[in-house]
Amino acid sequence: MNIPSPFLVLVCLIFVLNGQGRTRRVEGKVNVHIVYMGEKQHNDPGMITDSHHHLLAKIVGSKQKASELMVYSYKHGFSGFAAKLTESEAKKIAELPGVVRVIPNTLHRLQTTRSWDSLGLSYESNSNLLHNSSNGDGVIIGVFDTGIWPESKFFDERGLGPVPSRWKGVCKSGEKFNATQHCNRKIIGARWFIDGFLAEYGLPLNSSGQTEFLSPRDANGHGTHTASTAAGSFVGNVSYKGLAGGNARGGAPKARVAVYKVCWNLLGGQCSSADILKAFDEAIHDGVDVLSLSIGFGIPLYADVDERDGIATGSFHAVANGISVVCGAGNDGPSAQTVQNTAPWILTVAANSIDRAFLASITLGNNKTLVGQALITRKENAFTGLLYPESHGLDPTASAICQALTLNGTDAAGKVVLCFTSMSGRIAITSATSAVREAGGVGLIVAKHPSGALYPCPGDFPCVEVDYEVGTKILFYIRSTRFPVVRLSPPKTVVGKPVSAKVAFFSSRGPNSVAPAILKPDITAPGVNILAAASPLDEFADNGYVMHSGTSMATPHISGIVALLKALHPTWSPAAIKSAIITTARTAAPSGLTIFSEGSPQKLADPFDFGGGIVNPNAAADPGLVYDMGTSDYAHYLCAMHYNNSAISHLIGNLTKCPLQKPSVLDVNLPSITIPSIRTTPIVVTRTVTNVGSPNSIYEATIEPPSGVLVSVKPEFLVFNSTIEKISFQVTISTTHQMNTDYLFGSLTWTDKVHIVRIPLSVRTEMFQPYGNDY
Repeated sequence: MNIPSPFLVLVCLIFVLNGQGRTRRVEGKVNVHIVYMGEKQHNDPGMITDSHHHLLAKIVGSKQKASELMVYSYKHGFSGFAAKLTESEAKKIAELPGVVRVIPNTLHRLQTTRSWDSLGLSYESNSNLLHNSSNGDGVIIGVFDTGIWPESKFFDERGLGPVPSRWKGVCKSGEKFNATQHCNRKIIGARWFIDGFLAEYGLPLNSSGQTEFLSPRDANGHGTHTASTAAGSFVGNVSYKGLAGGNARGGAPKARVAVYKVCWNLLGGQCSSADILKAFDEAIHDGVDVLSLSIGFGIPLYADVDERDGIATGSFHAVANGISVVCGAGNDGPSAQTVQNTAPWILTVAANSIDRAFLASITLGNNKTLVGQALITRKENAFTGLLYPESHGLDPTASAICQALTLNGTDAAGKVVLCFTSMSGRIAITSATSAVREAGGVGLIVAKHPSGALYPCPGDFPCVEVDYEVGTKILFYIRSTRFPVVRLSPPKTVVGKPVSAKVAFFSSRGPNSVAPAILKPDITAPGVNILAAASPLDEFADNGYVMHSGTSMATPHISGIVALLKALHPTWSPAAIKSAIITTARTAAPSGLTIFSEGSPQKLADPFDFGGGIVNPNAAADPGLVYDMGTSDYAHYLCAMHYNNSAISHLIGNLTKCPLQKPSVLDVNLPSITIPSIRTTPIVVTRTVTNVGSPNSIYEATIEPPSGVLVSVKPEFLVFNSTIEKISFQVTISTTHQMNTDYLFGSLTWTDKVHIVRIPLSVRTEMFQPYGNDY
């Protein structure tokens, strides 16, 4: 008996679906729309799905047609469905009772060994969070990404007990993925969601030329890397091309992994909101404890209650069910107002480098040695010719721009080529490598913005990255001698105090463009040159491992730490865990050195770069006080943002009526205070802290006011005992500035001489208030 391949079935399915929609396209173009109906009204999934089909049938004429057009029924975490609709059908269904909104499906994008030791989570220690939480044993981390490569050693189940009995999820077989063989006590769940993407993309899965699998198997490698970073098992003697050697593991090495493949290896890595919402719906039902999403959406952002975002809505329902949601801040830095995933219930992560570098010597023919960074493995070469391709037209630098490198008419064969670029990503390096290789060159020196993130050249071509200062010195040498030569030495791994942690050049920055009074990002974590598991299909993989940079890599670091905190404090809410992480963060590197932020120019890091600071997991395990929040606090925020009562009620699941006098967004109980605009009248904000330390404690306030800003706290002492666990306090902020369009930064710290509970203060003074009286 001949069984058709999954790919053939998929092609036929798309053909059939397209054929069924042909008559309706006469009325208008058919697209996937998300019909959002808010919090579910009862707990019978079958009845909820039936009600969705019944509702759709009212518009399209029959239950059979409704079933054909239905893409997903959301029935666990919230209520709603995704369906293929014309614009006129979408408008009609939006008018039906119980429908909150109908919006079009949209696309999201991927945010593309030493790090745990640098955070104080050494496996050798028996007194840190890793040890005290039993390595996160029993906690389940759900990863929304491109899937998983299950054969990686990072997903070995040895040493793990039975799958937690509360787990309700499933492992689904598919193309090149066998549930029985590839799921185990480590990978306890694996699903994939593609219907929303395919209905919008309109082409067969592999039509782009990129390899992909209709299953949880990861063709891209991004998901494998993030999952292994969050929860990878211990793997000994790991390195990347001989660099960064040591033992590797994830943040919570005994946590379990549930894979939700929502992103696909097409168009650079795309994920549809309809698929993301379905993954949230299932994950809430399955019983995950933490959700890790290295996924974002470009500027401009959607509103918090707009399902086109998908992440904001889905994460609200997850947090309401006690699930922490960790998301990347984005890779659009260093520009301001580029931070993504800004909803206050999300834990948003920026990226920093760690105390490790891969230093490569560049020796010039004049015996001067300069230093760059590289990920090359070839042996040291002898002195060879060095070329900078000069232009002779009106623009003398045109030929030597890396991303448009022109070597025509030059004698590049057998030489190392120098080029300059203002681009911070991989494209310029890849393009320049191709040009040099094609011209017969033997090496490449790329001068670029100072940045710790490294990108290996394709095919292990020898290339070294330098900053503009070093690049200019090399250029001056080339121009000063008739026969310039250079010798490139292989890099050496350097760790410890000589290398200071910095907020990465690419890491997206605040302030928050949706709600400027809500500080984002929340925290920063290692996200530069992170060594973790790879898909063998990744062209940069080396024996199953790869080194990548991005807030995508920083996000699973925080997800792993959240898993450890969940294991240690299973009753803490997502907001309490988020607060513990923010208020205990470091504002100086573990070495004691100042934290800088890469950019143009480099500067001291501030809360819009790193939120509370660099995550300090061991301190977060015992924060003393937390700024806790629940559904009522998020309702306060939504009312302050002027979202209407109906939208808020459906999102929360209870009838909510905002007060006639809108509450202030400044009073949302966050572990930060951000004042986007202050004039002559003092502003008073309220916060409430919960004691999670010793019952009998006295905390005293210490203020570091922003320059020219007056800050006072009332009361100045917080006295807790066995009956008083929560205390509210007021912070009064005024300014002596007449006008200052730049933010100024300070902090408010509570201490009982054991715990240090610090929140950042950010204040901007203006002569006018562009936001009216919203604050």
